[in-house]
Amino acid sequence: MFLSALYRYPVKSCQAQSLVTSAVDLLGLQGDRRWLVVEESNGRFLTQRAWPRLTQLEASLGPTGQLLLQTPGQMPLEVAVPGVDDDLRGVTIWRDTLRVPDAGDAAAAWLSELLGKPVRLVYCPQQRARYLPSGYGLNSDRAAFPDGFPLLLIGQGSLDELNRRIGRDMEMLRFRPNLVVQGAEPFAEDGWKRIRIGDLTFRVLKPSVRCILTTLDPGTGERSADREPLATLKTFREREGDVLFGQNLAADGAGEIAVGMGVEVLE
Repeated sequence: MFLSALYRYPVKSCQAQSLVTSAVDLLGLQGDRRWLVVEESNGRFLTQRAWPRLTQLEASLGPTGQLLLQTPGQMPLEVAVPGVDDDLRGVTIWRDTLRVPDAGDAAAAWLSELLGKPVRLVYCPQQRARYLPSGYGLNSDRAAFPDGFPLLLIGQGSLDELNRRIGRDMEMLRFRPNLVVQGAEPFAEDGWKRIRIGDLTFRVLKPSVRCILTTLDPGTGERSADREPLATLKTFREREGDVLFGQNLAADGAGEIAVGMGVEVLE
């Protein structure tokens, strides 16, 4: 088995960045989902679930961590990383509330134009990161702005089996993984507890619960009329009302991983 793809999403719900190598830190892949778009009025987070226009947001990171925003029809914008205590704004992501630095008026205006709604852009420094959902992981584990966990892994064999059942190919990026592993049987990752990639070990914490976002074409933002792949997943991957695909992970320590590295199941 080997690591066949690496993806990060600098802004939650933006386009994926395909990586060859990545540093891994306490919050997952370095630079992954450290930025978040929130409603200006109440700080509630926005995602493609309700705002498919976010599929057209391309975000990349510069050498000092600065954010470059691009989308068709608007001039690119570079956004500096705010200080840990700069212009703190209360935000809500699912059941979590936290105070994080606001990225400034220029970024807010740029994103408000994209979405046609007053929004703000916020940043999550490691010092202000969230705890994981109760009952999962260690007390030292943290997450920035993913739905709940630092990393998401999916086996290529699992997607291949899903596509076989659907009868057409669905893009891996519909499921927004960080790590894609090739060479395992379909859904083998369901049985893993600890794995090693390079010099780093990762703990498998819980299955990923899937939602309507998977029915959006990651390139166009258009929703599939037949509700695929969610419709087929529900026929064989539903457990107690949740549709499961992929596994959430946390890393033990920091290091670097790269596409092509072997993946070893330790437990």
